[in-house]
Amino acid sequence: MCVGVMGTALASPLYPLYQQAWGLQPSHITQIFVAYMFGALASLLFLGRLTDRFGFLPVLRSGLILMTAGVLASALAWNVASFAVCRFIIGIASGLITTSASVGMTRLNNSGDLQRAAATTSLTIAFGFGLGPVVGGLMAQWLPAPLQTAYMPSLLLSLLGIYALFQLRLPESANTVIAPDQPLSLRDVRPSISQPRKPFLAHYALGCMAAFSAFGMFSLFASLAPSFMEHMLPWHGPAVSGLSIGIILFLSAGVQLIARPYATKSVIITGFFALTLSNLLLMVNTFAGSPWLFALSVLTTAAGHGLCNLAGLSVVNKVSKPVSRTGLLSTYLVIGYLGTIVPILGLGWLSDSIGLTRALVAFCVCLGILTTFLGLMCMRARVLPIPRQ
Repeated sequence: MCVGVMGTALASPLYPLYQQAWGLQPSHITQIFVAYMFGALASLLFLGRLTDRFGFLPVLRSGLILMTAGVLASALAWNVASFAVCRFIIGIASGLITTSASVGMTRLNNSGDLQRAAATTSLTIAFGFGLGPVVGGLMAQWLPAPLQTAYMPSLLLSLLGIYALFQLRLPESANTVIAPDQPLSLRDVRPSISQPRKPFLAHYALGCMAAFSAFGMFSLFASLAPSFMEHMLPWHGPAVSGLSIGIILFLSAGVQLIARPYATKSVIITGFFALTLSNLLLMVNTFAGSPWLFALSVLTTAAGHGLCNLAGLSVVNKVSKPVSRTGLLSTYLVIGYLGTIVPILGLGWLSDSIGLTRALVAFCVCLGILTTFLGLMCMRARVLPIPRQ
């Protein structure tokens, strides 16, 4: 999972270089970024059942092979259209990898601690996402042909990961499949949107909105941070923007590790209000231009991202049964990816019309109001006695 998702955010610190090389507007950058999200969304909607149909290991292998092809094609892209196609392919691969590896981690978890399985999954995703922009940014800062060489570490690690997955042998019980003797049919690739049992529907909805909010806030940094950071920091370049994106995800992983023993309700409430604070700080800093306020907004974003993702995955694990976990996880991720698509497309459109600064303020106000409302809703939600599964 770590190696597979490494290629997803790798391009984030490179967007200013693409902007300079191809003469892009902010809306072009957000469209390229969203192309990846549409690929991930399509994967989760139409391919989410493949893990149940063939087992998580074959799907994970296929996803990593497709990811490697997408990263290699990205290094060879020559214009916006070709790069957007590459990002779409990477999005499809990311959906396959995230779903299959998450299910695999849950099935291989022998302790029965669902909070631990959720934390391990979310932490691994965050670390892999963070590793991509950090390594890519450092490579692009100091090596020649940055739009090609930045992808090399991810390619090499992906090839190593593919080899390792084909050497792996699992216990029979860990890779159970549904109806293995039946041929593949249209039903296996129909959109798979699921919902939990009625007593848990409100809790599941709040968990999904935690993903929506966390994904939306992170996508702001992953797509346009290199553009608005020029007014907030005295340092510039792919290494700086890559490190800022990576720091959010590395700290997010650390926060999840620390918060794992705490109650899910406390975690999700704290996560929502941390995202509210991060939006407020970022909005103020569009006028103040302080590196210290920017650093504080990065820290609060990391805390909110980590807590919301941990709580969201924990809710999914708690309200699902083994037979419904893949469908509920896919639905959870679909809503999370919608959080990256809708707000960022709006931000890109507004940036072209009224300027990046005003568009950023509008984004922060809307997301801040949403996370405050969701935090208050979580405070009112009752804790259900959900047994260990």
